Amino acid sequence: MRLRRSILLPVVCLAAIHLLVLAAGFVAPYDYSQQYRDAILSPPTRVHWIDQTGAFHLRPFIYQRSERTPGSSEYEEDVTVAYPLHFFTPDSAADMAGRPAGHRHLFGVDPPGHFFILGTDDLGRDVFSRLLYGGQMSLLSGLFAATLSLALATLFGSMAGFYGSWVDAVVMRLAELFLALPWLYLLLALRAMLPLHIDPVHIFFIVIALIGTLGWARPARLIRGMALSLCERHYVVAARSFGASDAYLIRRHILPGMSSVLLTQAALLIPQYVLAEVTLSFFGLGIGEPVPSWGSMLGSLQQYRVLISAWWMFSPGVLMTVVFFSYRALHDALRTDLSIVEL
Repeated sequence: MRLRRSILLPVVCLAAIHLLVLAAGFVAPYDYSQQYRDAILSPPTRVHWIDQTGAFHLRPFIYQRSERTPGSSEYEEDVTVAYPLHFFTPDSAADMAGRPAGHRHLFGVDPPGHFFILGTDDLGRDVFSRLLYGGQMSLLSGLFAATLSLALATLFGSMAGFYGSWVDAVVMRLAELFLALPWLYLLLALRAMLPLHIDPVHIFFIVIALIGTLGWARPARLIRGMALSLCERHYVVAARSFGASDAYLIRRHILPGMSSVLLTQAALLIPQYVLAEVTLSFFGLGIGEPVPSWGSMLGSLQQYRVLISAWWMFSPGVLMTVVFFSYRALHDALRTDLSIVEL
């Protein structure tokens, strides 16, 4: 089997981003909560190959940045000491943050130097590390919420299309009720009713449950239509005439026939639910600090001095744009050719 060319690029792009996010503990050079008070809003660290004397080095290196005047947020490089870039570096004593001894990162420099590939935020935390850890919250919430939503949509939509009659009427009226709800305002209202100080793990699953439960109605209508069509297929009618049970028909004929619809809906719903989680976190109603989320990271841009001077703080928005366009390209490709593999 081979993937069709029309979806190869978005699949590779999404796979690379998700693998980086899942491997955040290894790829990120620092812990997401570690603060460096002498590097508040420090710009991205420059990588050098040529030192101040003009000599070329085979191993790239960095210079430590320091503020020109305390509190100015204007940094300059100290070119007197170079810190070579190393791979598979162990945690320093200051950066272990409760991790076991021997934990290693993909890259880093020897202490007391620090390599901030995307700069630091207004609390002196490494933005690149928080970007990867925050992606775990934002992307996984979208994946899990879409799974929950499609599971509910498959359950109710297939029942409505297969059984029809009063079952179809009840499910469709319930779906219309959910479609009529202003889901964004409802999410904000439901989250605001909960206590603000909740364990990040609990709030993560609460957000998933809220987003996934509120979004099942639209895909359920598509699945219902697909179930109605599949019930009229000759092989389904023949199986029913030979005495096949409802459970057998649904398991062997109805659900497998919905795979194309489920795939296209997943590619459409996942970025929507990621955006929903980012919106909640942006307004401070999602996953709370110090656990990062792309929404809470973008929330720091509400501060004027960060907005106008720290351009690297837009990095979550840039990565979100790549993710959204990749899912959109994948959705369009699946709509064009619903069979994503060929024998």
